[in-house]
Amino acid sequence: MGLQPLEFSDCYLDSPWLRERVRAHEAELDRTNKFIKDLVKDGKNLIAATKSLSTAQRKFAHSLRDFKFEFIGDAETDDERCIDASLQEFSNFLRNLEEQREIMALSVNETLIKPLERFRKEQLGAVKEEKKKFDKETDKNYSNLDKHLNMSAKKKEPQLQEADVQVEQNRQHFYELSLEYVCKLQEIQERKKFEFVEPMLSFFQGIFTFYHQGYELAKDFNHYKLELQINIQNTRNRFEGTRSEVEELMRKIRKNPQEHKRASPFTMEGYLYVQEKRPAPFGSSWVKHYCMYKKETQTFSMFPYEHRSGGKIGEGENFTLKYCVKRNTDNIDRRFCFDVEAIERPGLLITMQAFSEDDRLLWMEVLGGKESRSLSLSRCTTRTEGGAQLDQHGFAVVKNCIHAIESRGINDQGLYRVVGVSSKVQRLLSLLMDVKTGCDVELSTTGEWEVKTITSALKQYLRSLPEPLMTYELHEQFINPAKSGSPESRVNAVHFLVYKLPEKNKEMLHLLIKHLANVSSNAKKNLMTVANLGVVFGPTLMRPQEETVAAIMDLKFQNIVVEILIENHEKIFSSPPDESVNEPTSISPRAPPRQSRRQRSKRPVAVYNLCLELDNDNNSPREDTPTGSLDSLSPPSLTPLATCINPSYDKNHLLADASDLLEWAASETSLPHCPLVSWMNSEPSAVSSEPTSPETPEPSADTEASPGLPADLPAESIFGRKAKAVYPCEAEHSSELSFQVGEIFENVHNSREPGWLEGTLNGRRGLIPQNYVQFL
Repeated sequence: MGLQPLEFSDCYLDSPWLRERVRAHEAELDRTNKFIKDLVKDGKNLIAATKSLSTAQRKFAHSLRDFKFEFIGDAETDDERCIDASLQEFSNFLRNLEEQREIMALSVNETLIKPLERFRKEQLGAVKEEKKKFDKETDKNYSNLDKHLNMSAKKKEPQLQEADVQVEQNRQHFYELSLEYVCKLQEIQERKKFEFVEPMLSFFQGIFTFYHQGYELAKDFNHYKLELQINIQNTRNRFEGTRSEVEELMRKIRKNPQEHKRASPFTMEGYLYVQEKRPAPFGSSWVKHYCMYKKETQTFSMFPYEHRSGGKIGEGENFTLKYCVKRNTDNIDRRFCFDVEAIERPGLLITMQAFSEDDRLLWMEVLGGKESRSLSLSRCTTRTEGGAQLDQHGFAVVKNCIHAIESRGINDQGLYRVVGVSSKVQRLLSLLMDVKTGCDVELSTTGEWEVKTITSALKQYLRSLPEPLMTYELHEQFINPAKSGSPESRVNAVHFLVYKLPEKNKEMLHLLIKHLANVSSNAKKNLMTVANLGVVFGPTLMRPQEETVAAIMDLKFQNIVVEILIENHEKIFSSPPDESVNEPTSISPRAPPRQSRRQRSKRPVAVYNLCLELDNDNNSPREDTPTGSLDSLSPPSLTPLATCINPSYDKNHLLADASDLLEWAASETSLPHCPLVSWMNSEPSAVSSEPTSPETPEPSADTEASPGLPADLPAESIFGRKAKAVYPCEAEHSSELSFQVGEIFENVHNSREPGWLEGTLNGRRGLIPQNYVQFL
């Protein structure tokens, strides 16, 4: 379990447990700050002298290996797991690179030191300043509160009223500062992952440039580097979406905190001052306690807690409430007091003081005391139903919008991410929702309604449904498969759950997903890949019933579910799930990979070339337009490699996949000086057989004991060898091949990936699991 989310609603309670969680976040940021300082110091050692380069790199690698990211929530996405593992990968790379001992000091300062120092000063430094203000305001707030509560009740009424107003203003200011500080803490925890790794990625790119003799190592690392760049960009995209949702929730809670209280097992909880009586010479004292009451069992619990003494939670006390009564000011020199009696201690009254008269009345009503008044204790946010419905009219509206989008703007860049003008969107939406006029709105021809207005109206229409299209009931069940498991198990689980949806919901979902698949198939022009559409439609099709920070942290998994639906829409919607597939119940363990050296991406993922130069006209998408896919854009990291192979290479050239570049290089014979081609034409080394994973079938007795290539096989006999598939295989990455038993591979040879071969099947070249084939 990672760091616990900091709920905005808890800021108004300022409970001891919120303070404990805040300190955990602060401690993690302190650890991060220390790590950055060490990392920067190590980097400067690289610049200082060539003699100390080797020692500094080993220490640098050691620091990377030992650091581990913390995450908020109970699970990470595949991209985040890859980012978490990236520091270990970097550490391994440095240990190998130590053999070269080439000077790379020229690039270290610009690509590594300055970005990390800037992150530490601008981001972590800002959090430290927020912490100082938060601690100062905490002391000020509770000091003023103590003074206010010690004010004599015999003072004149205008003085008391003025004091009440002043303390309420101080308290509201403290709550505002608390909300902002909690938001900043969580933002920096999420931000630091890509802020950390991007400078590291640039640093390693610099190593490739300066180490001429490191081409072989750079080529080995290149595939992982590209995947990591994709992981970082996807994580950044999801961060932006999550941050906007968190800020929206914060605005809602700031506007009306009572309506967004988090569900709690307690009927009432909050701070009360409890009078502790002492022997006669010493009088009595008032100690602040955090109190919780369960009305069903009449159990009252209280824990002493003082914010200004380090925030240590004292020993708690529990008792069963007998009754509660208001304490008048004629026999006690304090306001807002009431007495309670415990069943376990008959005759002994416990005097408590609330923060205000309203607070006292609220406690007394819950405790069943006298002079209580009716106050709403609802902890659930009521949702108002919009005009959108899954009826005949609703289907007609959605079909009308989809037809217009596909006929007019399927190739528009940033489709569904470039939003329309709000007033126009609302006007179109009101027309579409009107049963009398909705079917008569003409969208298919160029006229009043722009495509971006139609896409925004369609998204808003789906969000206006009384409940999300994929229902509140199945929300958690849809989310769980995205958090773990193999790609196949995820698809099977989502397939199963789709057929548990109500028939109208399933029909509408099929209509929409088919359209989104059509949009993604035109990603080379509109830049809207499957991953980008997942970012857009994740929160549109799926929503938790209760809006909390913890639920928003699962937003990235909603995106993954939508990606699965789009990528597998033909399989999912063409037929019901296999009866042999069990109903998904909980998060299942992740299936072991088929290769041992490096964890591969489980699904095609998307990246947007941020350096891509669009046409010089003004039709480029907005800055918040998300990434395109690897199918539509060439990552900038491929540019040096592609230029080496082809001097006329255009950085805006569209590549179907990085493997296309490798296959093209292998077919060229006129590039003897290119390291990539030299490696592909060199004699492959022997490949040791890799242990069979638990889900890989054991080769039968009549197959070769080691289906890999013999170590003494000449190079000329390797190229052109054929192999036959003895087991079926489904590709988990675009660089791998899918095949059935009996299919024949051409031009098979060893791969640089341990346990894998490279070969050609039906004109496509890719990776083949070594223990799945038999050489002919």
